[in-house]
Amino acid sequence: MRKTISALALSLLPLWAMADGLSSLEAFMKTAQAGKAQFTQTVTSPGRDGQPGRSKTSSGEFQFQRPGKFSFNYTKPFEQLIVADGKTLWMLDKDLNQVTQRAQAQALGSTPAAILASATDLEGLRKDFGLANAPDAEGMEWVQATPKAADNQLREVRVGFDAGKLAALEILDSFGQRSLIRFAQLQVLPSLPASAFRFTPPAGVDVLKQ
Repeated sequence: MRKTISALALSLLPLWAMADGLSSLEAFMKTAQAGKAQFTQTVTSPGRDGQPGRSKTSSGEFQFQRPGKFSFNYTKPFEQLIVADGKTLWMLDKDLNQVTQRAQAQALGSTPAAILASATDLEGLRKDFGLANAPDAEGMEWVQATPKAADNQLREVRVGFDAGKLAALEILDSFGQRSLIRFAQLQVLPSLPASAFRFTPPAGVDVLKQ
């Protein structure tokens, strides 16, 4: 009986060895070439004078296509769209009737978007981030990514995986503001139509080029 238990334990060792955040992140980057999910984002400002920070919550749909294409379509409480088409990063704010246009290569670098959609393996990601496993929490495996650029506005990014599936993205910026994005109904797909990442500024909006 003891021999049977020992043999079973040894057979599971490779699975245990893979059960960490970095292994889940690497598998996600290599196997998830495209996909979409619903998301909820909670942004919490740092507290002051002993008072807790204020939080704001928004939600919408996230889509990505490797390498370098993604969109965050915010639908609640306000409509906002962020689209990266591989060359240009577009940001549409419907309330302001304004579009911001930036060269994607300059805008993404050491950003959370590089983790989700740009890099294709850990070695590529390590050019811009220091990567390490973080302690498991909330039933998820976590990876901590620290930007290497000295002038980056991010302090750290944490990526959470639930049973190998992308489940959360936590961002702490240099001002102490924390943003937690939780993903749900994730669908990993072979590809998405090119139209998913095609953006044309609506007629009448102000376009700001940066």
